[in-house]
Amino acid sequence: MQKISKYLISKRVIILAVIGGLMYVGISRYHISLWYILILGIATGVVFGKVFCRWMCPMGFIMEIILGRNSNSKFAAMYQYHKMGCPIAWISGYLNKWSIFKIKLNLDTCKNCGLCDKQCYLSTLDPVKYSLFEEKKLNPGDAYSCSKCLKCVEVCPNGSLRYKI
Repeated sequence: MQKISKYLISKRVIILAVIGGLMYVGISRYHISLWYILILGIATGVVFGKVFCRWMCPMGFIMEIILGRNSNSKFAAMYQYHKMGCPIAWISGYLNKWSIFKIKLNLDTCKNCGLCDKQCYLSTLDPVKYSLFEEKKLNPGDAYSCSKCLKCVEVCPNGSLRYKI
């Protein structure tokens, strides 16, 4: 199961391009109501958290291409601002704390290497406030701004971080 999830995470941008492209075609060519997209975004927010932006959104794909996929780039903070006008980002971001799936850390196997924090764009933007492995800091996976790119899970060398129920 862990190999499957790491494989899917490594193909996230391709998945985003396909789903985002299909969504764009559905909206522009077949005139699917934006209300249906909003309902889809809310439903995915309840189950998975704020995955819509990084896994499904056509605009999210465009922003990743423009700003780059490197979470440590100087444009990483700009990724947050394109979502300011999106009601799906607002609602699913709010639902991050209560979603069924969460990014969880197994403290018994964590070696405190910090690779997860280096990949997490929230931890790199505000290292004083957020950390995936430091106990006294907030978990960025529960934060409003976390879009569940799951790079932190992908880079964990011993599988201490998982995205699960």
